[in-house]
Amino acid sequence: LIARYIGEKSFGQIGELLGGAITVFTIICLVLFVVMISFAKPLAVLMQAPKEALTLTSVYVRICGGGIFFIVAYNVLAAIFRGFGDSKSPLIFVAVACAVNIIGDLIFVAGFQLDAAGAAIATVISQACSTIWVLTFLTGSRTRLKIRLRNMGLTPSVILPCVALGAATFVMQSSESIISICFNSSLLKYGGDIAVGAMTILTSAMQFAMLPLQGLGQGAQPIISYNYGARNAERVKGAFGLLLKASLIYSTLIWLFVQVVPQVFAGMFTSDAELLSFTSRALRIYMACVFMFGIQVACQMAFTAIGFAKESIIVAVTRKFVLLLPLIYILPHVLTGNRTLAVYTAEPVADFLAVTFTALLFRKQFKKALSSLM
Repeated sequence: LIARYIGEKSFGQIGELLGGAITVFTIICLVLFVVMISFAKPLAVLMQAPKEALTLTSVYVRICGGGIFFIVAYNVLAAIFRGFGDSKSPLIFVAVACAVNIIGDLIFVAGFQLDAAGAAIATVISQACSTIWVLTFLTGSRTRLKIRLRNMGLTPSVILPCVALGAATFVMQSSESIISICFNSSLLKYGGDIAVGAMTILTSAMQFAMLPLQGLGQGAQPIISYNYGARNAERVKGAFGLLLKASLIYSTLIWLFVQVVPQVFAGMFTSDAELLSFTSRALRIYMACVFMFGIQVACQMAFTAIGFAKESIIVAVTRKFVLLLPLIYILPHVLTGNRTLAVYTAEPVADFLAVTFTALLFRKQFKKALSSLM
């Protein structure tokens, strides 16, 4: 929205959007603080934490809950910088956070032997350092992007579109926990602990592989949004085309890598021979349609960039809840030869159907969006 307002030269609304967004995330942080501090153990159980790790998980959740303002604030403020087309500052902030986190882990985990508590403390401190740095920058004299108290109100006409556009990302992120719980419960039934352990690695591998796609999309969004606001249809079309090509090339290369040497990917997360062998086989199945995922991410990011909140939410909900969630429980009853691998197969089947649906919907709506700029 910030990039679109800049393209439209609606500079007055940017201040209201910035202040309103900070107010909204502060309210959300207060809710998360209470929930994570008060219900750390039930949350750990809900996330299917193993019994032997339940206490450690609860401690981690509770400490992160105590520092949730810094964790959320950094991510929101970094997104605001991207909206202004400043990609360098968020990169510096995240690099500082990573460096502080690594040093903190060495001190609190390896040095003081604080285990999960040490890891959580390091995470909170690293995010706090970046947040304080960002806030100092935004309240200083070196930037025209200012946080002002008069803009901290909640103007519905400004905040509601922001919430609507953010809903798709919220569905994507929050559904990961729900889907993980469903996968783990189904895999525990058919494959036992080794299948659940493999799923943890598969999820990490998928996130590791997909993060650059998210980065490409986030980098393209301000460019697409700015030119959409400026009614420059050719630049919008060209920016999306470049995003789509880059995303497809990357997702195809990752797919080839996983299919040819899955043990390399799996070996990044475990050295256990039995788990490594099982995970390598499952990884090929789980990421069988990753080559198509460049289309999904590019289209979903572009929907958000041009302000198509409804469509962005639809494609996010379709992939996770309409397709993947039922398939986790249906496929083991259809592919009865190996029910454990059938559970993993739910992911590529859902991906194929979701990408096909997203591509068709995007083609239709994108044409309408470009026509409206002519």
